[in-house]
Amino acid sequence: QVQLVESGGGLVQAGGSLRLSCAASGSTLTINRMGWYRQAPGKQRELVADITRDGKTNYADSVKGRFTISRDSAKNTLYLQMNSLKTEDTAVYYCKSSTWGRANYWGQGTQVTVSS
Repeated sequence: QVQLVESGGGLVQAGGSLRLSCAASGSTLTINRMGWYRQAPGKQRELVADITRDGKTNYADSVKGRFTISRDSAKNTLYLQMNSLKTEDTAVYYCKSSTWGRANYWGQGTQVTVSS
């Protein structure tokens, strides 16, 4: 089992920045990939960015050049640095971990609201 707790969401003006954190606990050695997803009202949950255990990253086209995913293995923490935020980035952001055994775990989500 892996437990995930997100933090760092909030209200920011367009053009501003936020950094999200996701603290993992439990069977963290079984994790091979972690990622950030988001879900806006009335829309499906979508991948924002993910990172493999060996550091390979993947980004949605809509956030390339603005968001950066990273992790601190010593702290078992995943980050998402979000710059140049747009109103369309408003959503609940979720942290997800995937294990070698193909189990997926989700955090509770953190709200990001970008005002114009």
